[in-house]
Amino acid sequence: MLAVMNGEPGADRVAAALAEACLSSVNFAEVVSRLCERGMPVVEARQAVESLDIEIVPFEVEQATTAGALRPLTRALGLSLGDRACLALAQVRGLQVLTADRAWGALAGFDITLIR
Repeated sequence: MLAVMNGEPGADRVAAALAEACLSSVNFAEVVSRLCERGMPVVEARQAVESLDIEIVPFEVEQATTAGALRPLTRALGLSLGDRACLALAQVRGLQVLTADRAWGALAGFDITLIR
């Protein structure tokens, strides 16, 4: 999401996938946090993410359990709770993950596409 909002390399690959995309509410919080850190008022940050018109998926027990179970597998890669929330949503729904983080490519059992 940030790649699209900031016009970063790989934004075109993300933009092409937005029509079928979804975002964990945990990752929604991360994106809003980053935008606010850069000085955007919270109302505008929320509207910016919502303007992408993608499904925001509540972080519920199944995803939380999956994210917790991913900790031992991802700790050495330095993945955060937000990273694991993203992966958990993809695993629960059988979805592809788009990321700029090359470390994720080392994860087996996920359909991960690097955007750059």
